Amino acid sequence: MSEAHDVHDHDPHVEDDLHISLKGYMTGFVLSVILTAIPFWLVMGNVFDKPGTTAIVILAFAAVQIVVHMVYFLHLNAQSQGGWNMLALIFTIVLVVITLSGSLWVMFHLNHNMMPASMHEMRNMP
Repeated sequence: MSEAHDVHDHDPHVEDDLHISLKGYMTGFVLSVILTAIPFWLVMGNVFDKPGTTAIVILAFAAVQIVVHMVYFLHLNAQSQGGWNMLALIFTIVLVVITLSGSLWVMFHLNHNMMPASMHEMRNMP
């Protein structure tokens, strides 16, 4: 009976591999500041000639910063809450991607299909 009781004594709120400390928060803070300062410098210093390149680099830094925030501040990992946090995160990402890509697709096609006819075509209209 004591073996079965020992299995259930584990506190679900305490994660063995999760180390919440000032050092972890400071590491996350420093990484966040760096990941914010670099894109700021890229824009203010006009480092890239094309704005599209700057936008792609900034989006990459934003993605890395999201991961830093999830790991160091939200303490999310594959083992927390038995993996349910990771599953919820993946579901959220899938929904966001579907929503954003669908919205962009609709806006592009509306813009393309709603463009006014050229002046030449308008003159020939009855």
